[in-house]
Amino acid sequence: MAVGKAGERKLLTGKCIIVGVTGGIAAYKSAELVRGLVKEGADVHVIMTAAAQEFITPLTLQTLSRNPVITDMFAPPSRWEVEHVALADRADLLVIAPATANIIGKIAAGIADDMLTTTVMAMTGPVLLAPAMNVHMYENPVVQRNLRLLQELGYHIVEPEEGPLACGYSGKGRMAPVEKIIARCREILTGGDLQGLSLLITAGPTREYIDPVRFISNPSSGRMGYALAERAAQRGAEVILVTGPVALAPPAGVKVVQVESALEMQAAVEEYFPAVQAVIMAAAVGDYRPAVKEEKKIKKEKDEVVLRLVKNPDILAGLGEKKGDKVLVGFAAETHQLAEYARRKLREKKADLIVANDITNPGSGFGTLTNAVRLFYADGREEELPLMKKEDVAEVILDRVLELLKSRKVG
Repeated sequence: MAVGKAGERKLLTGKCIIVGVTGGIAAYKSAELVRGLVKEGADVHVIMTAAAQEFITPLTLQTLSRNPVITDMFAPPSRWEVEHVALADRADLLVIAPATANIIGKIAAGIADDMLTTTVMAMTGPVLLAPAMNVHMYENPVVQRNLRLLQELGYHIVEPEEGPLACGYSGKGRMAPVEKIIARCREILTGGDLQGLSLLITAGPTREYIDPVRFISNPSSGRMGYALAERAAQRGAEVILVTGPVALAPPAGVKVVQVESALEMQAAVEEYFPAVQAVIMAAAVGDYRPAVKEEKKIKKEKDEVVLRLVKNPDILAGLGEKKGDKVLVGFAAETHQLAEYARRKLREKKADLIVANDITNPGSGFGTLTNAVRLFYADGREEELPLMKKEDVAEVILDRVLELLKSRKVG
């Protein structure tokens, strides 16, 4: 797995991906798709139908893919080979985005009358379709029949989303977001190593209410835990995400359990703990809660109010006492003496791995898109990661969890 600037993991390095672009208004999004796949390290080759060229130029996609764009089935090949067969043989994946009703119907019927459809027919590897069309076209029984047939034949489908459409209607038919399509590409090409595993992941802050309108909390955005859940699901794991209040969309394919307080999080974690092989406690759980929650809003009548706090249960330590063969991962967000506190937490909580970060470092605190962490293992090893996107940090943590699980099975 290649690593780029600032520790960015290029998950599709060495993968040859064909992007087929057909004639729909969503064709403009194919530029972002091509750019995203190239950024992930893929060797991208674009095939455009004649209709696609009415919406976006080949030069745009050639510039972004860094490869010639194929537009004419009968153009002289750059070398002596049957081009659609040679490209299909070389490709690890073919993605058609947008996939119009027309191209879906052609593939379902086995029609091969242009460069894209002939390449599809020559593919022995996976094909991913991202449908995009008018809502009534998408709901047409013929289109739905064709999609079901293609799925039965082993084609992958990333379903369109609901919302306003270019035609003026509103409904299901918008091409899936580029990020989601790229995620499916990763899942198809690099996923699967966590299949058969069940993971419990916590995320976000907790809220400890003082009265009906006030609470004690922290600035955790939940991005780290959500990135872990999303990437684990993409790699085939069955994921249960216990999350505090956040402003993030639920990851696809993940069972999400919403909680607010530390006591609620403890109850949810203990409920699902017996059914999983590993737990990653990425949530920023409040250490204390008010001893008494007032039933009515506290009025601003006194110059001073004393708030008595009591300690919340230590969820990680509780799991450590009964973990058995499960892998237990904790997080430590520190402002000083990071290594000392991380090692103490590792020992006292009986964890297998502690992911520690100094929240005073730029780009490594609450609410950031990146993180720089140090990994502390129960066997005394340490590993320092550079500043990375949280999604990339999540991949490394999942790699290490898998290694720990495998070592246990071997042992």
